[in-house]
Amino acid sequence: MDQVKIGKFIAERRKRANLTQMQLAETLGITDRAISKWENGKSLPDSSIMLELCDVLGITVNDLLSGEVVTLDNYNKELEKNLLEAVKQKEQADKRLLAVEVLIGITATVVLLALIFVAAFVQMESWVRISLIVLGFALFLAGCFYALRIEQVAGYYACKECGNRYVPTYKSVNLAPHMARTRYMRCPQCGKKSWQKKVLTKD
Repeated sequence: MDQVKIGKFIAERRKRANLTQMQLAETLGITDRAISKWENGKSLPDSSIMLELCDVLGITVNDLLSGEVVTLDNYNKELEKNLLEAVKQKEQADKRLLAVEVLIGITATVVLLALIFVAAFVQMESWVRISLIVLGFALFLAGCFYALRIEQVAGYYACKECGNRYVPTYKSVNLAPHMARTRYMRCPQCGKKSWQKKVLTKD
């Protein structure tokens, strides 16, 4: 998606509606700074306010994401293009999230081992030693929680039996036996259990 083109389009439609950035911001319940960022091509409107923004500007979401009013002849083509771009952006975001998951896991493990090492080899009172070990495990468990949460929501799991790709519940991911990012879970579509691999695409 061309953020600069979309920003210029938003500015053009806002002016056509005789609205200042402040008036549009008040209507949407956001700051005029956010409007300025959109119009300068520095960011895109959040999905939670896209429909309201389009309603105020008298355009469709497809128009907004295309950066122009889409004619009936080009509608399906532009819609498909915008959907593909949205899928691509989600895949890239999921890839970054999974990299963060690895970083969290490594950091949590290193912190735990470091605190255990200090508690084992540095002279200190017993209560301090115990506190360090408890802190290490608390940080490790917190890291595991966040890493597992990322693994649950980033991308999809592919059922080996029917090929269905889905986002499982946190409980399913948490309780499933696993090897790296492959987990033994029940598919919600076919109901069969299998070793399901993490994939980034829906199809």
